[in-house]
Amino acid sequence: MTRLARTLAAIDAANAADPDRSEGAPAALLYGERMSAELDRLFPHASEELKLAARGQHIERWTSPRSAYPEGREGYLAWRRDLGAFHARRVGGIMAAEGYGPASVERVGRMIRKEGIKRDPEVQALEDVICFTFLRWYLQPFAEGRDAGELERIVAKTARKMSAEARARALSEFALPEPFAAAFHA
Repeated sequence: MTRLARTLAAIDAANAADPDRSEGAPAALLYGERMSAELDRLFPHASEELKLAARGQHIERWTSPRSAYPEGREGYLAWRRDLGAFHARRVGGIMAAEGYGPASVERVGRMIRKEGIKRDPEVQALEDVICFTFLRWYLQPFAEGRDAGELERIVAKTARKMSAEARARALSEFALPEPFAAAFHA
């Protein structure tokens, strides 16, 4: 087994402990697999570091629930920032245990923390994969019971995070109803 395969397996083993089995499998494990599938489809020549960042982007996310932070935007942003730092440390520890050097560990950490989005091609690729995974697997269940205006703002925010190429591809791959599709034309 290669170092990459061992590291991916260790990430999967950590995510297999997710108690959320609402889709018949551990939610974090399923999310990681979906991220890797989207990455392979969108960026078939991705670096090892990008493959590790994609698979580990939500490692053990259930250990830090949103409810542990204050309500509102400030609480949400603090939760997201802390999660990114935790995910980066956790994946970095697994990588180091498998023999990856400090430069690779730091590179993956920057991707997971989304440092350099819109400026670093690999950080942007990871963000595009995150957005495609959301659109393909999570938008419909997320939308259920939500206010239309709130949902429109969330979809527009998703589109703004994506590269122009990813927005164009999303329009060709997803049957996005108006006004959602309008956000991807911007």
